[in-house]
Amino acid sequence: MPKHRIFTTKFAGIYPLYVQKAERKQRTKEEVDQIICWLTGYDQAGLQQQIEQGNDLETFFAQAPAINPNRSLIKGVVCGVRVEDLEDPLMQKIRYLDKLIDELAKGKAMEKILRQ
Repeated sequence: MPKHRIFTTKFAGIYPLYVQKAERKQRTKEEVDQIICWLTGYDQAGLQQQIEQGNDLETFFAQAPAINPNRSLIKGVVCGVRVEDLEDPLMQKIRYLDKLIDELAKGKAMEKILRQ
């Protein structure tokens, strides 16, 4: 079966969309970065390097220093699919990130988004 095309999408192409979505709802780029770093383990320099290198989402998640163990606490629906029920681990990580950005845009407190 061929790879889903989202896997080959460049992270640098999606990242500005996450920031725009957050900023439309009076949230900040810094909050988006905090969420991405929490989920993936990247620091700010590592995140910036991924953007500059133009890595696709598959590489972005494969090179992530430490996927957060609390990611399993992320539950809900993104694009009509329950994130906790996804079987493909890469698709699940992508949807986890989508869900966290959705929560940010909906005005949820950072402590709740980061499952603290």
